[in-house]
Amino acid sequence: MIRATRILRADAIGAGEIVDRIVLDHGDRHRRRVAMRGVGGLAFLLDLAEPALLEDGDALVLEDGRLVWVEAAPERLLEIRAGSPLALKRLIWHIGNRHIPAEIAEEAVFIAEDHVLAAMVRGLGGTAEPVRRPFRPEGGAYAGGHRHDGGHGPHHHDHGHDHPGHRPHGHDHGHG
Repeated sequence: MIRATRILRADAIGAGEIVDRIVLDHGDRHRRRVAMRGVGGLAFLLDLAEPALLEDGDALVLEDGRLVWVEAAPERLLEIRAGSPLALKRLIWHIGNRHIPAEIAEEAVFIAEDHVLAAMVRGLGGTAEPVRRPFRPEGGAYAGGHRHDGGHGPHHHDHGHDHPGHRPHGHDHGHG
């Protein structure tokens, strides 16, 4: 099986033969080694040196130099809004305190659909409307990697409870 051994970031894609594409949700875009099949049927092994976040618009480079386009799949999300920029900042603070992935836009924040967090947001005066769109959350201040918006890859710290691939740092975040 042909292997994809590196990522070509969207801003670096130039000439190259794109032979297929993969459509992955946010969770499936954070990988190191997994067998994949493109939309057009190309089977290949993603075989990176370390886990990486595949961003919408990146390409995987196959051993023979051909490229497989990466596309972010639409997901069920909550679009969270508030009546003012300050109110939205407060909502973002409360969401961040839950240590969940969040995509921050100019006038909204997007999180994975969650009825408990939707109720919290509404209780704090915001709106939380279900939407279906690609999810491109912030990476976190302590993450490695690259993002097109100047951020970084997925966050890599733990909170005294289980998250695969993270190290504990022994404090409580009040998750019950």
